[in-house]
Amino acid sequence: MSDPYRLAVITASVRPDRIAPTVTRWFLRHLAAHTDAAVDHLDLAALDLPGDLGGGADAERFTKRVERADAFVVVTPEYNHGYPGPLKTAIDTPYEQWRAKPLGFVSYGGASGGLRAVEQLRTVFAELHVVTVRTGVLIPNVHDAFTTDGELRDPGPARAALAEMVGQLDWWTRALARARQERAYAG
Repeated sequence: MSDPYRLAVITASVRPDRIAPTVTRWFLRHLAAHTDAAVDHLDLAALDLPGDLGGGADAERFTKRVERADAFVVVTPEYNHGYPGPLKTAIDTPYEQWRAKPLGFVSYGGASGGLRAVEQLRTVFAELHVVTVRTGVLIPNVHDAFTTDGELRDPGPARAALAEMVGQLDWWTRALARARQERAYAG
């Protein structure tokens, strides 16, 4: 894979008062310095995915976008030591389309920076045969972390983690793409 790969960035929070757009915009601004991936931003707040109360008009479109992607980054908050319910719905909407592709995390929350949500998500994605990269971007105390112009007050740790995560994601994306071209994944 010598051409830019397709990276789907999924914003997980759908709450009306969410800080997710600020976190995602920060990530996308700094992502370009580390990869030439073509980004497809999937904001779950803008999608109608299936749920217990109906809906699902965007399920097929979301599934096709997951299928087209070569890799993923999930931008997720930690709510009550876990990840948002709408993210679980989004994960469960496609199935085979996730397989044999890598995924990184940008998480945020209180003192843990979303780490507990990420650890739960690793087990969910493992069941779907998704390779999660080890390094993630954690933003602790998120409501105090950003300036009014959307930059981190202390960008050093997050920027270093972003560079490392994207490097791992790029490597896995290219390795898994070659493997999928050589033979179908036996999931």
